[in-house]
Amino acid sequence: MKFKELKQKAWFRFFSNKYVLLSLIFIIWMVFLDSNSWMVHSELNQELNELEENKQHFQKEIDKDQTIIKKLQDSVELEKFARQKYFMKRADEDIYIIEYDTID
Repeated sequence: MKFKELKQKAWFRFFSNKYVLLSLIFIIWMVFLDSNSWMVHSELNQELNELEENKQHFQKEIDKDQTIIKKLQDSVELEKFARQKYFMKRADEDIYIIEYDTID
């Protein structure tokens, strides 16, 4: 195919228009090459979504810990927590920890 025949094609005339070429170059630049490109924005949006999920998770953990702290204001609950979590005891008590062996 010769260049004269190629120039007669409709798609070649469309893409050889200087405004179309300039627009294509601009679009390629903005999507892939620019520092504020579409790809960078999509990565940042994904990171933002992950951070929002982390924020929700940690907010739930904070709420759970605050309820535990409120429960521990009571001396009975504090003693119960210390006995269960840290195996603490009163001075006149003995604690026996029973561990079961699992049979394979």
